[in-house]
Amino acid sequence: MARKYLGGSGERLTVWISIAASTVLIFYGYDQGVFGNVIISEDFLQTFGHPSANMKGVMTSIYNIGCFIGAMSTIWTGDILGRPRQIILGSTIIAIGAVIQAASYGVAQMMVGRIVAGLGTGMNTATAGVWQAETSKMRSRGKLVIIQMANCITGFSISNWLTLAFSFAPKDVAWRFPLAFQIFFTFCIYALCPFLPDSPRLLIRKGRYDEAYEVLAALEGHGATPESPSVHAQFNIIKDILDREHVNTYTWWELLTGKGPSGVLRRMILGAWMQAMNQISGINVTSYYMSYIFINALGISELLSRILAAAGSVDYLVFACLAYFVIERYGRRRVMMVSAAACSFCWIMISIALGVTEHGGDSYKLGIVAVSFFFVFFASFGMGVLGVPWLYPTEINALEMRTKGASLAMATNWICNYAVVQVTLPGIDNLGYKFWIIWAVICFAFIPITYLFYPETANRTLEDIDRFFETKPGIFVFRNKVAVQLQRPIEYIEADERVARAEEEAKVDGSVKSHYIETKEAV
Repeated sequence: MARKYLGGSGERLTVWISIAASTVLIFYGYDQGVFGNVIISEDFLQTFGHPSANMKGVMTSIYNIGCFIGAMSTIWTGDILGRPRQIILGSTIIAIGAVIQAASYGVAQMMVGRIVAGLGTGMNTATAGVWQAETSKMRSRGKLVIIQMANCITGFSISNWLTLAFSFAPKDVAWRFPLAFQIFFTFCIYALCPFLPDSPRLLIRKGRYDEAYEVLAALEGHGATPESPSVHAQFNIIKDILDREHVNTYTWWELLTGKGPSGVLRRMILGAWMQAMNQISGINVTSYYMSYIFINALGISELLSRILAAAGSVDYLVFACLAYFVIERYGRRRVMMVSAAACSFCWIMISIALGVTEHGGDSYKLGIVAVSFFFVFFASFGMGVLGVPWLYPTEINALEMRTKGASLAMATNWICNYAVVQVTLPGIDNLGYKFWIIWAVICFAFIPITYLFYPETANRTLEDIDRFFETKPGIFVFRNKVAVQLQRPIEYIEADERVARAEEEAKVDGSVKSHYIETKEAV
């Protein structure tokens, strides 16, 4: 019998891994909302000497520098520790950062706490998606990552409602408790990750074949054992790709100069830029600073701003969940392009509403229009630009380079995140309505970029994508039917069948040879 993990196998085990990976994203989502709501608290402002808009931006964005360093560190530690242990380490570091933040009485101390928490979050976010992708089946991979993203927005929503509730608490409890609450999620990780399996692909790469067979059997379910033909077929397909990639060992310089496995640098860039698109869409303008924007850009009261931000987080969560029904049905390319177009339209309408207000329009009615399109933006972003960039780097990168590629993508995510969060408060103060036009142009640019350069990864196994890049496709993929079609290409189905037939033939040849030897010895 296959080994059981956390009381389950098959789909049940995949769900447990998804829950653990999703808890990592709850961490991330929670922090996106909590600090932007903390910095508008009167007691917080008094405690830290009423910092300027620029200083508040630095205190908020410095977290992303920690995330960048943490994500980059997994290039070296991710494969050594394995997926579950890396997440346990990252979650422990987040808890330490939460304690430092909750106990802060000065700007420097708060920044240290933000950086430390960021280190752990960077490690976790660079690991969770890879772990999820490498332990899930082809047809459920996208949906499971969308569940992760929905949990990210659940964390964001929790932070908005919790800070709203604690805004009525006395003095510093109003902001210290929400910051300390991050520790709760660390305990959730402690309750899950020690009892879940590592990636079978990583185990094969490390030469731990017996463990890999056990994990593959457990993930297969339906009574599968390490000796089952279906388990051996999966093992052989993964190992076949790895063996071909391992013909040579490549240095980072060789990879960066294009001398590594076919398309590996291009694939890393595609994954990293997809994550960049997620961040430079302007989402963190709203997720980090929604309450601040309502107060300072639209002139809404603090309490109503908190209520609207909390309501917006629910709108965001609902549409992030609805993405579950489109991500596999319509594929990564189409979902990304439609979502980006809708996001661009929202920024255009917000720019118009705020621009007319600045030139003497009815601020009350135009404020309603602006708030409405902030809500529509959350919905549009949640349906596509939210989930696809988190899923894509885990799918597009070469099997041997998947950890490094995901780490690079997440590092790109965090450095872009830092830049956006850093410029937002000065941008709102200095540019007015023109600030929002920037995001409209950027979001619109995502449409031709995705159409021209990004191959479809829906309805492909991770090994199919390796096979695609072995054909050395051109940079532009929009005319390549294999690259853009939604259905799994027939040549990949036939390739799997050939590997399975070769395995069966090898078994038959081995049995015949063994029988011949036994007969000869008997004679």
